[in-house]
Amino acid sequence: MPMPFHAEQAARDMLADPTGLHPFFDAANQPHHPKPFAAQKEKATSVSTPHLSMSNRVRRTPFSGKVESQGVKSYSVYNHMLLPTVFESIEADYHHLKRSVQVWDVSCERQVAMRGPDATKLVQKLTPRNLSRLSIGQCYYTPMLDTQGGMLNDPLTLRLADDHYWISIADSDLRLWIEGIAYGLRLDVQVEEPDIFPLAVQGPKSDDLMARVFGDDIREIGFFRFRVLPFEGQDLIIARSGYSKQGGFEIYVDGDEIAEPLWDALFAQGYDLDVRAGCPNVIERIEGGLLSYGADMTRADTPYECGLGKFCASIDEIDCIGRDALRRSHTEGLSRQIRGLKIEGDPIANCQDRWAVSADGKSIGEVTSAAWSPALGVNVAIGMIKASHWHPGTKVDVDTPNGLEKAEICELPFI
Repeated sequence: MPMPFHAEQAARDMLADPTGLHPFFDAANQPHHPKPFAAQKEKATSVSTPHLSMSNRVRRTPFSGKVESQGVKSYSVYNHMLLPTVFESIEADYHHLKRSVQVWDVSCERQVAMRGPDATKLVQKLTPRNLSRLSIGQCYYTPMLDTQGGMLNDPLTLRLADDHYWISIADSDLRLWIEGIAYGLRLDVQVEEPDIFPLAVQGPKSDDLMARVFGDDIREIGFFRFRVLPFEGQDLIIARSGYSKQGGFEIYVDGDEIAEPLWDALFAQGYDLDVRAGCPNVIERIEGGLLSYGADMTRADTPYECGLGKFCASIDEIDCIGRDALRRSHTEGLSRQIRGLKIEGDPIANCQDRWAVSADGKSIGEVTSAAWSPALGVNVAIGMIKASHWHPGTKVDVDTPNGLEKAEICELPFI
């Protein structure tokens, strides 16, 4: 019988329980840990959590064995692969990320490779961002849209050569869309998913750790730039990027042969830096205003509504899918947009469902992500808010699992 692991809700519940213990752990035989905010967080931990049954329909990664040896407590499924979500606890992982360095298995950030004479034409067709200045060795954040201007994904696009690109995708089957567009337009381009398994090194000590493994040249890589550097005779693409605001790198591991040796080298060289296994952290990303595709934005939202207008070219500058819909949106103006919220009351766990936001009893939006911020001493959240109430300082009510709580609209990021 396959081993059950907690699904994403477990990670949310572990925010409410700083010990991060599984409900099926024998707590009596575990070391004692104090529980700050235990009384306040009781409501958030009272809901029974289902398990995720593992099977070969959910892909493991070349690093899964190493991740489990480091004590991963929760997984989510992302692009049909395992994504770790908690090690010690969400709050403990958050504090460690902000002071030291972590190694993240983000193999689930799958690459869609496009290569051929029409590769540039295809990539530009997919995004409203003007790619004419995207040079070899550079990465661009590129919203990708459907025909109605809705967000299909918000990947990082890397240019490897004049006719060769990688799109490092968020959680959706974007490759199928890209293949369909290439076929429908009869473009001379090959679209495939290479065996690339990204490994992220994140945190304020990431430069020091990476320099020990790859040499001091790593420090010269600019933000959203990448270089090709050797490791044990194999060339690896290494970018200064990652899903945190703490700084760091993403290593695009080609194949699985050097996956474990690379993991071992990072941990051997980072012992005195307090290196640990980690993962994207919901508290840190909300504080930093980093949006999550599928949570904070979906196909129902345009890039303008998601606050991503700066990544969209002027209406007639390029020809991309969704351009006509964006033109209409630009002409009509916005009726809603993503904002930050500070929510009063006891610490709350991240939302499993969207929470209604109201003012004077009338619906004015939804909260899509939330967490208790230890740095700010308040619950912080991301939500889609109507124009009538999106101005910073506006007072609203949020229907949380703890009950109706007072909140204030604010700008992103929080920190």
